[in-house]
Amino acid sequence: MDLVSNSPRRAGVALAALTAVLLTGCTGEPDRPRPAPSASPAAADPTPSGAPTATADPAARAAALVGTLADEDLVGQVLMPYAYGDNATKVSTGSAAGNRALAGVDTPAEMVAKYRLGGLILVGFSADDPTSGNQETTNVDNPQQVRELTTGLRDAAGKLPAGAAPLLIGTDQEYGVVTRITDGVTLLPSPLAAGAAGDPALTEAAWRAAGQELAAMGINLDFAPVADVLVTRSTVIGSRSFGADPKRASAQVAGAVRGLQGAGVAASVKHFPGHGLSAADSHEELPVVGQSRKVLDSTAFPPFSAGIDAGALAVMSAHLDVTAVDPGTPATFSHKLLTGVLRGQLGFKGVVITDGMNMAPAKRWSPGEAAVRALKAGNDLILMPPNVTQAYDGLLAALRDGSLPRARLVEAVTRVLTMKFTLAGTPAPAMSTLNDPEHRRAAEALAAGAVTVLRGSCTKGVAAPVTVTSSGGREKTRDLLTQALTAAGVKVVPSGGTRVHLVGYGDGSGDLAADAAVTVAMDTPYVLAKAKSPTLLATYSSSAASMTALANVLAGRARPTGRSPVPVSGLPATTCGN
Repeated sequence: MDLVSNSPRRAGVALAALTAVLLTGCTGEPDRPRPAPSASPAAADPTPSGAPTATADPAARAAALVGTLADEDLVGQVLMPYAYGDNATKVSTGSAAGNRALAGVDTPAEMVAKYRLGGLILVGFSADDPTSGNQETTNVDNPQQVRELTTGLRDAAGKLPAGAAPLLIGTDQEYGVVTRITDGVTLLPSPLAAGAAGDPALTEAAWRAAGQELAAMGINLDFAPVADVLVTRSTVIGSRSFGADPKRASAQVAGAVRGLQGAGVAASVKHFPGHGLSAADSHEELPVVGQSRKVLDSTAFPPFSAGIDAGALAVMSAHLDVTAVDPGTPATFSHKLLTGVLRGQLGFKGVVITDGMNMAPAKRWSPGEAAVRALKAGNDLILMPPNVTQAYDGLLAALRDGSLPRARLVEAVTRVLTMKFTLAGTPAPAMSTLNDPEHRRAAEALAAGAVTVLRGSCTKGVAAPVTVTSSGGREKTRDLLTQALTAAGVKVVPSGGTRVHLVGYGDGSGDLAADAAVTVAMDTPYVLAKAKSPTLLATYSSSAASMTALANVLAGRARPTGRSPVPVSGLPATTCGN
């Protein structure tokens, strides 16, 4: 089926309606800070042929452009699928087959062109990844490859009728267990580590550095930070959260948003209305959030409000059954939650993005019906539909038969274009900014602030020589700590020394070592409640920066100042009195 009409029907929306959209749905409230200009690749000339002359105001530019778009363009602008392949125009036989099954094309660039896409998400895997269930492929290998891929995607999008607005290219660069691009970039410690450090200024500086590196690679949307308050011992959220205290988490979320957007990368605060209130995994089932509305207002919502007040351009909705607001309906499809609470109560004016539509709760409907339902609920971008063709055709058919109100679609597209134009205009930083010494220092400062003593001395180093052990499969992390200890002047021996034992994501009491002098938690610290070591430490992260910070504490060269951002049974937040 040819998805491009030979005689496009123009979006017949009155100027008054567009003005209303701009005033109510596309700009922040006057007293909210405006995001900084982007460092993403420069957009094409903002005035398409035959379109009104654009102004510098993103909302006005969006309104001018949306009025020129055909139905096919409007539908494409609200879709943000994934694709197979690490290059825009040249892919392997296997990747071509994956793209044909997903969208009836061979390459990512062809997908952008055929469906007039608003954006594309880059996906991939990391070692301990609770989101691996819906990561069907990977697009990332190294920074230069990512830059070439994003350049090719933007070249394809620039030829579209909506090409004046730069293509959204997003990824889940949360740092910690969910980090799509890991090689050749500055790796921040996990959000939970930032929560332990408790200094929003450090968080902002580190996330600004991270945003600059994302922008250098051509990425202008980060599906981060996670604003979920870690009320439950959730393995799907865990160290992706800034912690269990809403007030402290709120300050961290705001810092991360300011950092990212100060570098020209849109932040997407997630997972609204709060995935940390359930331990279930929404990749596999529909979690039930059974807390009262009072708990939601006091615990779950504050970090989202903080992100919104910091100027977040996007919020991601979650596949959660929030019984106190709209029982039985996943939040992604809940008008009460997205339009009533998020936009009404919390005052969010930007782009609402669905969580992956290839996750189990969203697949109860066909891709087309699910996309229509999500838009009608209040989402503006449909992320990762399991079949692009069906999602596109379903939206187009619903628009033309009236079951998807044209005004709702135009409102969504106007918001998306407004965000795009907000991000446009400034050339990307040079690739040399990646892993810049200043960026590494920002990550190291955040990691150093996170190291926490939950049992033992705050001033004494470990007796040398040291033997580093770990639960299975953590050879790289042991090597990082060994190198850092050696650099800090501590002799490391293969066996027989003071044993420092590392545990991380997914580990339980069976992964502890009874004879370890020091046990270190590199993810959520709950497992330390079962540890018998006389000294218990937490870094909440296994990054190189975190291992360097740990080594300095073990060597007695640094005093640990972190506080556990989640309660650990039988242990204090810190023994260091800060």
